[in-house]
Amino acid sequence: MIGFPAVTSLFPSVLAEGGAMGHTLDIELIGTGLFAITMQTLTMVLAFGLLMLAMTAVTKRIATGPESMGNERYVTRGRFAQIIEVMVIGLRDAFIKPQLGDETNKFLPFLLSLFFFIWFNNMIGLIPLLDLQHLIGILWDNPKFAIVGGTPTGRLGTNAALALVVFLVWNGYGIVSNGVGGWLHHFTGGAPWYIWIIMIPVEIIGAFVKPVALCIRLFANMTAGHVLLAAVILFIPMAMDPNEGLGLLVGSPIGLISVIAGVLIYFLEIFVGTLQAFVFMFLTTVFIAQMAHHDHGHDDDHEHDIHASAIPEDAQLGAA
Repeated sequence: MIGFPAVTSLFPSVLAEGGAMGHTLDIELIGTGLFAITMQTLTMVLAFGLLMLAMTAVTKRIATGPESMGNERYVTRGRFAQIIEVMVIGLRDAFIKPQLGDETNKFLPFLLSLFFFIWFNNMIGLIPLLDLQHLIGILWDNPKFAIVGGTPTGRLGTNAALALVVFLVWNGYGIVSNGVGGWLHHFTGGAPWYIWIIMIPVEIIGAFVKPVALCIRLFANMTAGHVLLAAVILFIPMAMDPNEGLGLLVGSPIGLISVIAGVLIYFLEIFVGTLQAFVFMFLTTVFIAQMAHHDHGHDDDHEHDIHASAIPEDAQLGAA
């Protein structure tokens, strides 16, 4: 029978891999450097697979049923499908359509795919896959065993790739819809010609700063939340360790408070993960809309028909 000291000695190796930064670190499985297949790469593939399965099931439940069902054939079947339908309609009608107008249907598949892909990657990081694999690995004296786990969006490389796609779509649309001349005119910022020497460098820098801000914002939020959660949970074995801790009398209340705080932070992480997926998608929408309404100075007060009232304050600051 495993005694209490032996049980508590397992906690540091299982919870956050012995440190608060454990769940933010990646592991190279095959290859090295830029071409390596890592643990979080497989986790991203897993998240993508789950996303495809979920959306396939949702599509079947949202689709109109056979005529034999009567009026019920128009009703979405299943709670999960109804939640996804509400999310899609809400994002489209409240946030995407006010920005893009007639261009909504053109970009809706891309923007929704961006949102749900980031959301699933954020949420899979909240599943203790690493901890479960460490527990399994202990059985054959390999407590660090892991092939999937972590949060793919807590890795700069993943977020940089997403930001690069956004950059290409946003500027590619500007060139296709406005021509090269119109796209270049966007960098004048609608200013008179005699201050173009100031505006053009500022606009060019801004074009690169925006995707970088998308990348770093998502990375920072996903990393900070996991570090905070792991740090709070690690108070439990640290306080209750009979050899180096505070003992059961003092350690138990600290452990209880840590558990309660960990649960609250976990729910906060769910909220933050959803919010950051939304912010990434919505700022992408704003960037595309700005390119669509780039005609500075051509239509007097009509050039930027972007509904600022629909933009959350944090998103407006990020788009600036």
